[in-house]
Amino acid sequence: MARAAFVGTALEWYDYFLFGTAAALVFNRLFFTELDPTAALLAAFATFGVGFAARPLGAIIFGYIGDRYGRRPALLTTIVMIGVATGLIGLLPDFGAIGLAAPILLAVLRLVQGLAVGGEWGGAVTMAVEHAPIEKRGRFAALVQVGSPVGTLMSSGAFSLVLLFPSETFDAWGWRLPFLLAFPLLLIALWIRIRVEESPIFQDLLAQQDTVKVPVLEVFRRASGRLLVAIMSALLGVGGFYMITTFVTSYGTNTLGVDRQIMVNATLIAAVCQIFVTLYAGRLSEKLGPGKVTMWGGLLTAAAAFPLFWMIDTAEPAMIIIAISLGIMLIAVAYAVSGALLTELFPPRLRYSGVALGYNIAGATSGFMPLIATAMLAVSDNRSWGAALILLIIALITAAGGVLGERLRLHDKRIVVDDSKTRT
Repeated sequence: MARAAFVGTALEWYDYFLFGTAAALVFNRLFFTELDPTAALLAAFATFGVGFAARPLGAIIFGYIGDRYGRRPALLTTIVMIGVATGLIGLLPDFGAIGLAAPILLAVLRLVQGLAVGGEWGGAVTMAVEHAPIEKRGRFAALVQVGSPVGTLMSSGAFSLVLLFPSETFDAWGWRLPFLLAFPLLLIALWIRIRVEESPIFQDLLAQQDTVKVPVLEVFRRASGRLLVAIMSALLGVGGFYMITTFVTSYGTNTLGVDRQIMVNATLIAAVCQIFVTLYAGRLSEKLGPGKVTMWGGLLTAAAAFPLFWMIDTAEPAMIIIAISLGIMLIAVAYAVSGALLTELFPPRLRYSGVALGYNIAGATSGFMPLIATAMLAVSDNRSWGAALILLIIALITAAGGVLGERLRLHDKRIVVDDSKTRT
C-alpha cells in the first residue's frame, strides 16, 4: 500500500510542482506581459499562491468524503482532477493569443490543482499509515513523503530538458511539453490507485457505524488544539520547501542574474539528497518519535537560514547548488515525519479531515511566502535578508509544533474484526 501511495503521490506532486517552476521561468513573461517585470513576477507568484489558498477547501471536501465514505474514493477523485488540470495548462493559449482570458484561465486551472492536492496528501498518508504495522508507521509515512522529491525530480528534470531548446522554441511550445505529459501519467496513476484496497481501519469504522456526519465541524469543535499543532509542525515542510525552490529559483535568475539552467539543476541535485534524508528520518522517527525529529529539523533549519542565503548571494554556481541542497536536506528532516506525526494527532474517525486540514492550512499560509519574499526584495534593495528571516521564523514555529505534537500523539489500538483476523 505504501508503495502504491508513493507512486500516485509522486505523480501528483509532479503535476503540482511544474506550476512552481513555470511561475518563476515562464508565466511572468507569457501570461502577464502587459505588466513591468517585477509586477509580472508578483502576479505569477500570486497565481501560484491561489493553488495554496484552495487547498484548505479541498481538505474539507475530500476530508468529508474520506472520513464519511472512504479513503479510496477520495484519492481516486483527486488524481483525476489534478492530472486533467495540469494537462490543460499545457494547452492554454498565452496572453498574446487570447489576452486577459489567459491569466484568468491559468488561475482557474491552478485553483482546481489546489482543490485536488488539498485532499491528496492527507488521504495518501492516512491510507499508508492505516495499512502499516504500528511499529513501522514512520517508514511507511516517509515513503509517501519520498513522492515529493521524486515529483520534484520529474518536474525539474522535464523543465531541464526543454530548457535545452533555443529560447524562441521554449517560449513558443517547449514549456508546454512537461504539462502535456500529465495526461499519460494520469493513466498510470489512476491504474495504481484503482488497485489499492480500502483502509482496514476505515472498514472497521464502517462496521461499527462510527463515522462522523460532518468531520470538519468535529475537528474544529473537539480537536482545534490538535489542529493548531498540526499546522505548526507542517509549516516548514511546505513553506520552507517553496522558499528554497520556487523563490530561490526566481531570486537567482531575476535578481542575481544566474543562468536559469543552473537553478533548475540545483533543484534536481537537492531532490536526490532529499530522498535519502527522508527515508532515514522516517526510520529515526520510529525510535525517537516523529515530534522530536520535527523539533530537531526545525531548529537545525533555523540555525542555517541566514548562512544558506549568504551562500546563494555569492551567485557562484557551486555555492548555490550546495546551499539549495543543504537547505532542502534540513527541511526534509521535519517534512519526512509530517505524515507520521499528523496522523497520530487525530483519532481514526476524524483522521483524514484533521490531517488534510492541518497540512493544507499550513500550505495556504506558506504558499504565498515566495510572493512575500519577492515583495520584500523591493524594500531591502534586492538583498536576501527578508527571505532568510521568513525561513528562520517558520522553522522555529515548526520546532515548537514538534515539541507539542510529541506530547499529544495518539496510538491506534488493535481492533478485532472477527474471530480469525486482527487488524491494526
